[in-house]
Amino acid sequence: MSPRPAPAGGRHQGRGADFAPRGILKNAHLQTIAASIKLRRPMVRHQARRLLERSQTTILDCGDGVRLQGVYTPHGDSMRDIAVLIHGWEGSSDSVYLVAAASCLYRRGLDVFRLNLRDHGPTHHLNPGLFHSCRTGEVVGAVRAVQEAYARRRLFLGGFSLGGNFALRVAARAPAAGIALQQVVAISPVLNPVRTMDALENGSRVYHDYFLHKWRRSLEIKRRYFPEAEGLDNLARLRTLGQMTAYFAPRHTGFPDARSYLNGYSLLGNALGGLEVDCHILASEDDPVIPAVDLSHLQASESLQIERTRHGGHCGFFENLRFESWALRRMANIFSAAGASDDHLPGK
Repeated sequence: MSPRPAPAGGRHQGRGADFAPRGILKNAHLQTIAASIKLRRPMVRHQARRLLERSQTTILDCGDGVRLQGVYTPHGDSMRDIAVLIHGWEGSSDSVYLVAAASCLYRRGLDVFRLNLRDHGPTHHLNPGLFHSCRTGEVVGAVRAVQEAYARRRLFLGGFSLGGNFALRVAARAPAAGIALQQVVAISPVLNPVRTMDALENGSRVYHDYFLHKWRRSLEIKRRYFPEAEGLDNLARLRTLGQMTAYFAPRHTGFPDARSYLNGYSLLGNALGGLEVDCHILASEDDPVIPAVDLSHLQASESLQIERTRHGGHCGFFENLRFESWALRRMANIFSAAGASDDHLPGK
């Protein structure tokens, strides 16, 4: 089925016609858990061995004294297209899904930069302030720093979950920041953080407790590096993500309360209305973390295309029990098609 016009929520909303999982792979929870489960790590790292062998860790100057770490993997034989990839909340450049994505793009001939958001991966020591999801400016600064640091033909940006949300916000700010993005792909991006928080609080405890445990652990690491940071002791008294957010929002985000903070990184309203960079959202209707209803609430833009699938869970989209991902293949195809079409422009 080809993409069909939609009255709202992007230039097109269409089906991922070539994604048709069978049997147990129609289960949204299996798809979601398989995306990040550590049992896949040996297989993914084996498949990505060339990428990992050539990877170089680097620190980016993102402006205003902020430093973010990333992992750059060049081919080294010529000037190539480069893709910056952003992980999800409490993930890292070493997350299973991000290494798998980087390997897929690397095999397609792109250089790859896997960015760690503040306080993700082994980076808690780099900046005194705590991570929060409205720190858009420093991620814009990181992408601009990649553009300036590495010779490349074209610059692409991809993100997963919260990283997809960041990628789309970076796309909206890219022209004003002097960033020449060719194409952006967001897989299962956070759309409406208020509704996502509600889904985590009232849905399966598996996802809620997973993020609660990882967030607490991250804050405990931060406290070891910055013991003077406010409110990082006795975290056990905060028993839910909602309680944690309500506690930290007024202390560390610049917002007066949790709801204002959550709305601060929403993609609804006019957040994406002025897009000038071509962007794709790949999302499933059975995502247990990001309710698909908000796809229809995105502001229409000639630069935004949405592809919905019936199945796929959150950041999964596995086509078979070899855990080959339709979304990663689709991302690689979108980037390749953008590069190929640009090659035919005058002067190329």
